[in-house]
Amino acid sequence: MPKVHYQHHPRNFWQRATVLERILMILVLMLILVIIILSAILDNKSSSHPIKVVHVTAYNHTMAKNEEYCVTPACVTVASSILNAMDFSVDPCKNFYQYACGGWIKSNPLPDGKSLWGTFGKLWQENQLVMKNVLENKTELKSESERKARTYYFSCLDKNETIEQLGATPVLEVLNAIGGWNISTSFDIQKWSFQSTLQLLHNKYNRGGLFTWGIGEDERNSSNNIIQIDQGGLGLPTKDYYINKTDDDPVLNAYLTYMTKVGVLLGGEENETRRQMEEVIKFETKLAMITIPAEERRDDEQLYNKKTISQLQTLAPVFNWQEYFNFAFRMIDRKLNMDEEVVVYAPQYLENMSSLVTKYLSSIQGKIILSNYLGWMLVQSLTSCLSKPFRDASKVLRKALIGSEGGEASWRYCVSDTNGIIGFALGAMFVREVFHGDSKFMAEQMIEEIREAFKKNLPTLSWMDPETRQLAQEKANAITDMIGFPDFILNPDKLDKKYEGLEFYEDEYFNNNIRVGQFSLLQSMKKLGKPTNKTEWEMSPPTVNAYYTPTKNQIVFPAGILQAPFYDVNYPKSLNFGAMGVVMGHELIHAFDDQGREYDKDGNLHQWWKNSTIKSFQERIKCFIDQYSSYEFGGEQVKGKQTVGENIADNGGLKAAYNAYTDWVKVNHLELPLPGVNLTHNQLFFIGFSQVWCSSSTPETMHLTILNDAHTPGPYRVIGTLSNSKDFAREFECRSNVPMNPENKCEIW
Repeated sequence: MPKVHYQHHPRNFWQRATVLERILMILVLMLILVIIILSAILDNKSSSHPIKVVHVTAYNHTMAKNEEYCVTPACVTVASSILNAMDFSVDPCKNFYQYACGGWIKSNPLPDGKSLWGTFGKLWQENQLVMKNVLENKTELKSESERKARTYYFSCLDKNETIEQLGATPVLEVLNAIGGWNISTSFDIQKWSFQSTLQLLHNKYNRGGLFTWGIGEDERNSSNNIIQIDQGGLGLPTKDYYINKTDDDPVLNAYLTYMTKVGVLLGGEENETRRQMEEVIKFETKLAMITIPAEERRDDEQLYNKKTISQLQTLAPVFNWQEYFNFAFRMIDRKLNMDEEVVVYAPQYLENMSSLVTKYLSSIQGKIILSNYLGWMLVQSLTSCLSKPFRDASKVLRKALIGSEGGEASWRYCVSDTNGIIGFALGAMFVREVFHGDSKFMAEQMIEEIREAFKKNLPTLSWMDPETRQLAQEKANAITDMIGFPDFILNPDKLDKKYEGLEFYEDEYFNNNIRVGQFSLLQSMKKLGKPTNKTEWEMSPPTVNAYYTPTKNQIVFPAGILQAPFYDVNYPKSLNFGAMGVVMGHELIHAFDDQGREYDKDGNLHQWWKNSTIKSFQERIKCFIDQYSSYEFGGEQVKGKQTVGENIADNGGLKAAYNAYTDWVKVNHLELPLPGVNLTHNQLFFIGFSQVWCSSSTPETMHLTILNDAHTPGPYRVIGTLSNSKDFAREFECRSNVPMNPENKCEIW
C-alpha cells in the first residue's frame, strides 16, 4: 500500500498569533456568525412558511455543560457554512435535500459558462488554482517529469500563438497520413483501404471509431493482462440522442452544424460538407441502433467472452484481425498468432458492426461514407488542439448537450488538460504544496472504522447464507486502501521512469497530444502477457473523486478529495464521517454491489455466492430499481436499473459510515456542539452527507446525466438514500409514512 509523505511547513498565522490575538479573532468570528444566524432567522420569519423546529437531543454532560460550544476557527467556519446552505422553512421529513441545500441553491446560481456547479466543482476549482501556481511559479523542479508537465502546460497556454498561426495544417497532415478525407483533402476512393485507415487511426494515432480495444486485467485471472475489445464509435455521448430523435432534434442539428463548421474550416464547401456529414450521422445512427445500452451491461459474468483471434475473425470477418493487431504490436517487435486470446465484451455488437461495415464496403458511396466517418472520428478528437475557430465551432454542440457554451479561463482548461495528460508529475507538485499534516493517518483510521462497522453488520443480514457471509467478510478484510497518492511520485527516478520516452515542446501543442496518444498505446501494449500491477493508480492525486477497482479489490482516495468540505482534521467527526466517511463507505460497498459482488477477494470474476443468496440479493436489487425508477427530474424518469450499483453503494455506504461514527462516539466522547446550529451531532452526520450533493445545473446537463450517468442526480442521491435509513428517521423524528420515512424501505447492506 502506498504511503503518503509530508513536507514540513512553517507555522501558520494562527500558530504565530498571541493568546490575546487568538481571543480577539474568535470573538470577531463569533460576532460574524451571530449576524449570519440573525439574518437567517429574519429571512425565515419573512417567509410564508413556518420554521421547522428540530429536536435537539441532550448532550453528554461531561462534554457539553451549560452553554459550552466548539469555538475553534474550524468549528465557527463550518457552522456558518452549514447554516448558509440550509433552508429552515422546509420540513426535513418532507424533503431533506431542500432542507439541507435550499440556502446553498439560492445563493449559488450557476456561474457564467458552467453547466453544473456544486461541492465537487468548487473544490476542483480550488485545486486548479494550486496547480496553476506550482506550474507557473519559478520554483525548482524535483524531476524531469515535472519539467515535462510544465512544458506541456505552457504549450497549451500558447503564449506565442503558435496554435493560431498553424490553423488547420496539423490535422490536415494527419488526415493525409491515414489515407485522405473526401471532404477537404485530396482523396482517391480507388486507392483507399478500409483496413489500412482503421489500423492507422487506432494503432498509430490511438484514436477511436467503430470499436475500442486495449490491454487490461483478465477478470477471470486478474494477475494477468489480456487484450480487451468493446463496442464504441459514436460521436455523441449516448445512443439515445440518435435513437430518440425528433424531426427538429436540437442535439442532432447542433452536431451537424458543428461537423459542417469544422469541415468548412478544413477546406470543404459548405453545402457539400453538410450533405456528406448528414451521411456520417446516418451511419452513426446505425451504429447506435446496434449499441447495447448501459443498463443491459451490468452482469460482468455475461459480458466476459474469451476468444482466440481466430474465433474473433469468424465472429467479425470485416477485416483481418491478426494483421490489425500486429500493426500495433510491431512497435514492440512482437507478433501475435491466431491462438492469442482476447476478451470480447460485446460479441453481438461486433458481429452486427461487421455486417454493417461490409454492406457499406460493397459500394463506392458506402466506402466514401466510411472514410468520412473515420476521418471525422480523428478530427473530432483533435479539434480542441487546434486554433480558436475550431474550438469555437464546438460551442453550438456544447450548448445543445449541456446548456452552456463553456468559456472557462484558458489557464483552467490547460491545468485540467495537463492533469489528464501527465497527472502524476503534476500530482507530485500538488501534494508537496497542500497534502500534509495528519490527513493520511486519520483517513486510514476512518476507513478501518467503516470497514469494521460493515463487517459487524454482516451477521444481521438474514438473507445471506453463512458460507457466503464468511467469504464476504474475508473479501472486506482483503480490500486494500490507497490514500493521497502513490509512493513513486515523490521519487524522482521512479517518476521519470513512468514518463520515459514521452517528450513535449512548448510550441507544439498539437504534436504533444499526438505523442501522448502514441505513448499511451505503447505503454499499454507492453503490459500484454505481464503480471498486473495491483498497486497502480487510475486517478491522479489532484482529482476530486474516489473509486473502487474490482480486479484489484482496491479502494482509492486521491489527495484532491481529502480536503474541506469533504474532510478536515479540525472538523467535528460527525461531519467528517457524514461527508468523507460516506464516500469511503460508498467505495467499500462497490465491492458488494451488483457488479462488484461477482469478484472474489483476489479480484477474480467467478460465482462465489450460493444460488439461494444470489436470489435473495436480486430480490433486494429490484426494490432499489423500482424505488429510483419512481423518481422524476425535470419531467424525466430516473433510470433505476442503470444507476442501481451506485444507489446500492450510496445506501450501504451511508449505513456503514453512520455505524462507524456511533461506534467512535462510544469509544471516545460526544463532541461539543457547533455554535448557533440547533442540531445534534448525529443529525449533523446526515447534514454533512447531504450538503456534499448541493448543486445547480442546466436542464440539458440534467438530461444528459439521466441518459448517460451511472449515478442518480444529486437531489435523489440524498432523498433516495435517507428515505431508506431508519437511523435518519429516528434522529429527525420523522413520523411513519411521510416522504422521508416511507413504510417500505430498500436495504441490502
